[in-house]
Amino acid sequence: MNIDRRRLLTGMAGTALLGLPKPTLAATTASIGDFQVDSVSDGNLVLPGAMFFEGRPVAEVDKILAPLNMSKTQVEPPCNVTLVRHEGRVILFDAGSGDGFMPTAGTLVDSLDAIGIAPDDVTHVVFTHGHPDHLWGVLDDFDDPVFTEAEHMIGQVEWDYWTDPNTVNTIGDTRASFAVGAARRLDAVADRMTFFKDGAEVLPGIMAHATFGHTPGHMSFEVRSGSDALLIGGDAIGNHHIAFARPKWASGSDQDPDLAAITRARLLDMLSHDKTPLLGFHLPDGGIGRVEKRGDEYQFVSEEIQ
Repeated sequence: MNIDRRRLLTGMAGTALLGLPKPTLAATTASIGDFQVDSVSDGNLVLPGAMFFEGRPVAEVDKILAPLNMSKTQVEPPCNVTLVRHEGRVILFDAGSGDGFMPTAGTLVDSLDAIGIAPDDVTHVVFTHGHPDHLWGVLDDFDDPVFTEAEHMIGQVEWDYWTDPNTVNTIGDTRASFAVGAARRLDAVADRMTFFKDGAEVLPGIMAHATFGHTPGHMSFEVRSGSDALLIGGDAIGNHHIAFARPKWASGSDQDPDLAAITRARLLDMLSHDKTPLLGFHLPDGGIGRVEKRGDEYQFVSEEIQ
């Protein structure tokens, strides 16, 4: 797999602390047979470390984070949106945050422009799930659809969950705005939405895999050309630290932490055994790498530029 990384300066180093984007990767490009896969930046999130580390053994957390030079108080995961070009199709997996979620995110349209893609070039938008950093970018700041020429596609389970009027009452106070925002945006693009189920070939060479837990209907996608493949993992493996070192630990970032942990452990075992590359939405260096098993732990190893 050939990798090329291009950097786009979306702000000055360190300005994320001031609520501004920091320098991010515009794109990381890989070839999977006759598929061209680009990881394009939507900026980054700024999250409290407690979401990942609270209640965990301090010594174990310190041991995991020390080699990564990470803070326990604040984490700033990148947002890597996948763009696939194949047989005339221009396919986005997720739509980023838009301008309504966090000031450090929402750079997708600029990153696409940096690689010569305009919103109306996109033929399909395929969603892993309905969280704000994956869905809210479907509408612009005038509440008009961004990807005007695209068919939008989402798993049936995920659609049913976010469009259920009762979800806002059951999701919990901290995520109630997620439910309101998702319902509004999905309603706005309902007339261009189609649905799929686990195991479906959503587009030629692209298969949906149910990876439930992070959300009730979260989907990942296998891009395959002959013996060459890559898994677009969304948030099923949501970070490169705790998720790899202690995949069975429940995470506050998941809506069903126990189910998500089972899913995560299964995926890591499969990816390490099959040596299939992973493109993760919140993984570093453009999100493309391999999963290596080391004893009872796993490690994310970014693909080298070739």
